[in-house]
Amino acid sequence: MNTAPARWLSDDEQRIWRSYLHATTLLEDHLDRQLQRDAGMPHIYYGLLVALAEAPQRRLRMTELAMQSKITRSRLSHAIARLEKNGWVRREDCPSDKRGQFAVLTDAGAEVLARTAPGHVAAVRQALFERLSPEQQKALGEIMQIVAEGLQPGDAGADLPWLR
Repeated sequence: MNTAPARWLSDDEQRIWRSYLHATTLLEDHLDRQLQRDAGMPHIYYGLLVALAEAPQRRLRMTELAMQSKITRSRLSHAIARLEKNGWVRREDCPSDKRGQFAVLTDAGAEVLARTAPGHVAAVRQALFERLSPEQQKALGEIMQIVAEGLQPGDAGADLPWLR
């Protein structure tokens, strides 16, 4: 148990933290609503379809897809089941590992992604990039990279979602 006194956020840090939380919550909701309206899917499902579309032969091991998507294997399994029900993804057994499976983007999944992507890109551009100068965009990218690297340690015992 840590008995050191709490090191509270300064007023400026608190303001920045709350602005970050407010903006990311609103952005995720904005993108989720756009995708629900245009394609009947949540943002997380869209991200899974994109990851599969960008993969060789439109297929990834389930463990790799969980890692790329930064979600638990349980959440991924549930999402893939829903995408399978829609006919957008199918599972294939891994021939080299009896316990492993691939998620594969179907032609129908590629079609829904092609129809949905332009509206999604427009929503991202409108909600984020059109509000920032090129310098702010660059700074945001650098900041998010630093934060992500700090939260994704390379050691084997790391508590990361896709390892749960």
